[in-house]
Amino acid sequence: MTAISHADIVKAPKALLHDHLDGGLRPATIVELAGAIGHELPETDPERLGKWFVAAADSGSLERYLETFAHTVAVMQTEEGLHRVAKECALDLAADGVVYAEVRYAPEQHLERGLSLDAVVDAVHQGFRDGCAQAAAQGHTIRIGTLLTAMRHAARSQEIAELAGRYRDNGVVGFDIAGAEAGFPPTRHLDAFEYLQRENFHFTIHAGEAFGLPSIWEAIQWCGADRLGHGVRIVDDIVGDKLGRLASYVRDKRIPLELCPSSNVQTGAAPSIAEHPIGLLRDLRFRVTVNTDNRLMSGTSMSREMALLTESFGWGWSELQWLTINAMKSAFIPYDERLTLINDVIKPAYAKLM
Repeated sequence: MTAISHADIVKAPKALLHDHLDGGLRPATIVELAGAIGHELPETDPERLGKWFVAAADSGSLERYLETFAHTVAVMQTEEGLHRVAKECALDLAADGVVYAEVRYAPEQHLERGLSLDAVVDAVHQGFRDGCAQAAAQGHTIRIGTLLTAMRHAARSQEIAELAGRYRDNGVVGFDIAGAEAGFPPTRHLDAFEYLQRENFHFTIHAGEAFGLPSIWEAIQWCGADRLGHGVRIVDDIVGDKLGRLASYVRDKRIPLELCPSSNVQTGAAPSIAEHPIGLLRDLRFRVTVNTDNRLMSGTSMSREMALLTESFGWGWSELQWLTINAMKSAFIPYDERLTLINDVIKPAYAKLM
């Protein structure tokens, strides 16, 4: 089989379910926005700053990884900053061949300069609309839905869930909780999840990344998550090709795993790309998806993640199509819209590549 190049992968349509808005800024944008507000950065040269983010995130600790966000969140405290970051996110994803993306962010983290929760959402959504329109004019069509995230160490999940509900017909497609897992189980936010279930709304939960099977079990069986953010530690319930009861349940119910290979290696959830459980989980036919998590901190893109997987596991176009269709099947937009993207965009493009 002829090796698939990164340039070829860029041209292929991709679907992305797990991407953090505050983890994907352009280094040059951070430098410019930080200068305008007087925020001190560890580096002021964009190239060196980009390298600093990757190195700082490369600690093997989720907690240390999360500390890097102090600098990105700091420059996302105004309507102008939020709009610019969202617009550039749309343009960067579209240029990488992403045709559908769900981008998540925590509105509660962007209130330090007086913005309201609604003003944060409005600014982000306008940025995405403008970015998608500009990308389309450049020949790269992309659809972006947002997930509103509540921080699991805070106590605003009910408020953020209700905010997501208010915007569900205006750009928001779901809800999420994020942050350090250890000591902050998802059941602390049970009221928010029960509210979302009553409202027939979608949600995913960061689980099974830094913390193991109990986190996954709570996210699914107590909270009712539609998807698992990461979920990589489900392999702790697999010995060889024998699945434990939780792993069997996740596979049988087709619960999507939002796997983020490079990020998982950085936070210590996987030893390396070559040893990442995504290979085993794919062979066992779990609902596997591949994602970027934080493009800045991991120095990555969807095309790079896919290229790393083709190199490590010898995957070809059929596997990349399978991953892409898995993601579209698992997206939080209506079924008919998912089907249209699969049948009219993804399958025809991959048919030409195979």
